[in-house]
Amino acid sequence: MRSRIADAPLSAGTAAHAAAILRRIAEAEAGIHGVALDDVHFHEIGGWDSLMDVTAAGSIAAALPGVSWSVSALPLGSGLVKTAHGLLPVPVPAAAAILAGYDWRDDGVPGERVTPTGAAILAHLTGGAPGVRRGGRLLATGCGAGSRALPGMPNILRASLFAAGEDAQTDAVCVVECDIDDMTGEEIAQAADRLRALPAVRDLVLTPGIGKKGRPLVTLRLLADPAGVEAVAREVFLETSTLGLRWHRAERRILPREEIRGGLRAKRALRPGGVRTVKAESDALSGIATLAARRAAKAKGEEER
Repeated sequence: MRSRIADAPLSAGTAAHAAAILRRIAEAEAGIHGVALDDVHFHEIGGWDSLMDVTAAGSIAAALPGVSWSVSALPLGSGLVKTAHGLLPVPVPAAAAILAGYDWRDDGVPGERVTPTGAAILAHLTGGAPGVRRGGRLLATGCGAGSRALPGMPNILRASLFAAGEDAQTDAVCVVECDIDDMTGEEIAQAADRLRALPAVRDLVLTPGIGKKGRPLVTLRLLADPAGVEAVAREVFLETSTLGLRWHRAERRILPREEIRGGLRAKRALRPGGVRTVKAESDALSGIATLAARRAAKAKGEEER
């Protein structure tokens, strides 16, 4: 399934998101069956409809970079569903494992209400946590109807798009941290440069401190895209000597900004009240010989903007 997605003529980013959704299902199945990831066999989700579902969801995720996703409480359902392993209670084990930590509600409607494929799509979009539902200006809504008739209610999934505010946008990141007390300064600097280059890493900061037994240490703290936090964690373990990581999901507000190219590269931001500010990029100033010349160039560039 991964190969079919990778070989398909899809828009940029779609294949990566679709493969990540499939991986969530595979990881859940591997854990349930106690087998290696590559030994997982998809039974119910191996058909073309499931392949189209994850590919379509991957396309939507790729087309909406920078947005944050949240999901309301999920319908629990009831009863048994027929699978390759016989009758299983709903939600089936894979769906329950993927959506552990999410809120569920019993609306009294029986049957399978959330499938493993649907669970994996929701978990991928929301980064493994239900997200914070925020108000704002409603920009658009979309509805999709299923073919199964549900007693007493329409079988409809609705998505709503909100703007967080005129002056700022809301998105979600994962904050990943670890403490390092047994690497040299040169090694830490090299590791930080490599981690900053990862596509899922948005920012990285090193903070000196004092650890146990009075030993100096460095706290490595980075912001990562929720969908890429597993890959980032793996690289942190490869690039540093740390034996453990901690991370949590955080909501943040960011101002609209644009990059200015041509002449002195700078970043222009729109602040509350319509005020625009411009700041020259640090890398654009690095080639200027002296501090005085850099400050003069920066001031001239901001004045010209």
